[in-house]
Amino acid sequence: MADLATAVEVMPRGKSLLDGMGKRSSNRAGILFFCGALVAGITFIGFHVAKDLNSATISGIWPFFLLAVALSIALGFEFVNGFHDTANAVATVIYTNSLEPTVAVVWSGLCNLAGVLFSSGAVAYAVIMLLPVELILKVSSGAGFAMIFALLIAAILWNLGTWWLGLPASSSHTMVGSIIGVGIANQLLNPHIGTSGVDWEQAVKVLKALLFSPLIGFVLAGFVILLAKRLIQTPELYEAPKNDQPPPFPIRLLMIITCTGVSFFHGSNDGQKGMGLIMLILIGTVPTAYALNHAVSPAEMQSFIAASAQAGSILDHYVSPTLSDPPDPRADLLAYIRTGKLQPETLPALRQLINQLDQEVAPYKALNSVPAGEQANVRNDMFVVSETLRRIMKNGNPGFTAAEKSELAGYQGKLDRSTKYIPDWVKVAVALALGLGTMVGWKRIVVTVGERIGKEHLTNAQGASAGLVAMLTIFAADRWGLPVSTTHILSSGVAGTMAANGSGIRLATVRNIAAGWVLTLPAAALLSALLYCLFHAIS
Repeated sequence: MADLATAVEVMPRGKSLLDGMGKRSSNRAGILFFCGALVAGITFIGFHVAKDLNSATISGIWPFFLLAVALSIALGFEFVNGFHDTANAVATVIYTNSLEPTVAVVWSGLCNLAGVLFSSGAVAYAVIMLLPVELILKVSSGAGFAMIFALLIAAILWNLGTWWLGLPASSSHTMVGSIIGVGIANQLLNPHIGTSGVDWEQAVKVLKALLFSPLIGFVLAGFVILLAKRLIQTPELYEAPKNDQPPPFPIRLLMIITCTGVSFFHGSNDGQKGMGLIMLILIGTVPTAYALNHAVSPAEMQSFIAASAQAGSILDHYVSPTLSDPPDPRADLLAYIRTGKLQPETLPALRQLINQLDQEVAPYKALNSVPAGEQANVRNDMFVVSETLRRIMKNGNPGFTAAEKSELAGYQGKLDRSTKYIPDWVKVAVALALGLGTMVGWKRIVVTVGERIGKEHLTNAQGASAGLVAMLTIFAADRWGLPVSTTHILSSGVAGTMAANGSGIRLATVRNIAAGWVLTLPAAALLSALLYCLFHAIS
């Protein structure tokens, strides 16, 4: 961090162009509207949390205290995330005078809120699956809370440091690095008992998305502006805004649309990263309320029971009737998940655990009817069976037919529906934290993106090209369940337009930003590993 602090000094200093912007009005109506949304959101959250906790079986005040502390840290991460990633969404629309800064920030916050509310949750659990399986299953243990606190605090500290320096670092890289650090530390602390570290296959998938998305942003944004020059002969499009005047209406509309899209899709993608961790916190502190999805209907329960029986029947064809049931099927499946090596006992263990699940839930018409003391155990069994099925079918063993794969995939989907869910109040809480973070800390990152990447002022075409490419790239990543960085895509897009337009790039700024990108993952990993060792020792 010290090296970055020294390096950032070469960035252009002096009065920011923003100092003269946004003086036409204070946009009090927009701020009041956001404050109204904040009050409504807090009321909604309070009502649903009280309802969930009232129906849960909780002894003592300690779980409530732990829940409050953990949720505060998790939402603090999303708040700081708003400083970085969400601020990028408003940079282009502000520097082209398409919207006043205050209007842009409030509008971006509202669009982020909408994006989070309509998110699928796929990205949330793609990030969670990077964590060691043992810690996911034992999240209510001391090691589980050490994991959550370590990776969240590490991510917050690094994001705050880079924000203070005005470096648009990636919250996605920070979170992934923190998770990798915890995984490696967990394996080093338990070398003799077979605990797992990082799911490197899943980590590589995530890292590929984070690596290639900025390259896509740079190349495509440059291509779009070159294409626009050939097809659209409008001089105002390729000029910097003059005298704080907004661009012509069609260009301004395009800028607002791209700002809206980037903000919305940022919420639907990046906003999910904290959701999965919040769910682990909820499961760890109040398992009777959140271990299972109580919204699963009786009809869905009957469908699950039927699918469970069908899955067990399929596995019967691949398990010799002479084999006895293993004494600890969950342990056998965890060994397979850690190693990826199919053993003779793997399929019998899978069949046995599926049959046990069938017996555990069949007597009840809904998941919320499962006895409080059994909900965490049922959830863990569902999680292990789902993860085992995912890996077995991906590896192509033991040679299921297409029809069998379809049946098993349907059963896995029902397992995930019961365990991998996000309550609406969690989405609202994350959305509000992101929106508040944007409104509080947006300016530092916006100035870097808008003024310090290129040697010339951002033109309308450059802002539109970078915003359009960022919006579409994040949208595609969200549909595929891949976590990407809004910061990387939009910053790279701006640099790509500057290079393609011949405007010139401030190499010192780009070098500093790149240094932040390169250092983020290993620095966050090291910090989270050290914090995990510390918290693990005192837990």
